[in-house]
Amino acid sequence: MLEKKGTVPLSTGVRLADLIRRPQLSINDILPFDNEKPDLSEEILDKIETELKYSGYIKRQLATVKEMHRMEATKLDVDTPYNEITGLRLEAREKLLKVKPLNIGQAMGISGVSPADISVLIIWLQKKGN
Repeated sequence: MLEKKGTVPLSTGVRLADLIRRPQLSINDILPFDNEKPDLSEEILDKIETELKYSGYIKRQLATVKEMHRMEATKLDVDTPYNEITGLRLEAREKLLKVKPLNIGQAMGISGVSPADISVLIIWLQKKGN
């Protein structure tokens, strides 16, 4: 069945959840091989399959959201001396001085301020003791 579906055949035992995570397979492909499967509705089976297939992506997105909240909590002074921060690109300095973001999250949203500039800014804040 695995070869027929275009996926690598098994050479050792594997959990059913790991098989369902394979993009070529669905939960309905695997269930006939589970002798102890519970009687579940299609709606529940779809939910299980979705959670299994996308759990890694969802965890990464939740981590990103958590990091964004942390960044939004990292405050910036209105009078932050961007011209004195070594490592910021000229364009980033100009944009930061013009916009005067209140936190790192806002600074991240400014066009012309790169992730590298944000890293420099965070390092500067850490050295400063914020």
